[in-house]
Amino acid sequence: MKKIVISLIYVLTVCSAINAIAQDPKPKFKVFALAEVGGAHRLFDDAAKSWLKKLAEENNFTIDYASDTKKINKEFLKQYQLFIQLDYPPYPWEKEAQEAFEDYIENGKGGWIGFHHPTLLGVFDNYPMWQWYSNFMGGIEFKRHIPGGTSATLTVENQNHPVMKGVYSSFTTRDEWYIYNKSPRSNVRVLASIDESTYNPIKNVKMGDHPVIWTNEHVKAKNVYIAMGHFPELMEDKNFINLFRNAIFWTMKR
Repeated sequence: MKKIVISLIYVLTVCSAINAIAQDPKPKFKVFALAEVGGAHRLFDDAAKSWLKKLAEENNFTIDYASDTKKINKEFLKQYQLFIQLDYPPYPWEKEAQEAFEDYIENGKGGWIGFHHPTLLGVFDNYPMWQWYSNFMGGIEFKRHIPGGTSATLTVENQNHPVMKGVYSSFTTRDEWYIYNKSPRSNVRVLASIDESTYNPIKNVKMGDHPVIWTNEHVKAKNVYIAMGHFPELMEDKNFINLFRNAIFWTMKR
């Protein structure tokens, strides 16, 4: 009888341990996301974070957030397979963070997705333009934007790219579109662009050839820049959500 009781206790202990492992498996990968606190993009950030939380729970990965670059260095980034620049410009970075990020991207130590703000390239708040970052974004410099935003017809130029799986070949989307000193097209692989003649309401802020989603294939890291990222309504758009999801699972794979 005593042996039976001991055996039952052993079986129950093993089953409990297995159940605990099943309920709390090791995360498949870790994501680091950089986003400012407050500001004009707060509502988009909140909506994106809520969606990301659900996606992470469903797909067994974790996300750590930061609102500045103070703790970013090479050692810190080793733990992350993906860096999401959810809402953060390319100028107020600590020097060590800049060097760590360049190493992370140049040597393919993880993937990167940037929304809207990363192409705010220029001299702002007495910070010099980060030339490496400008080159990473296609050799461009920010000139102006469309305050209040406007909708436009977006056309997917490369439907076979994994990031565009399940995304309509053409759809209407809205943002405070950025205008650069030139199109980045000659230095990056453009995945989608907008037709400025479809602005609604009509705006005179135009640049001609206007890519809005692209990837830089001159670095080892898989990367995607997405010009949208200002309005929370984006997180209710099936095309944008598909784009976001696809970007995550494509960029994090070595």
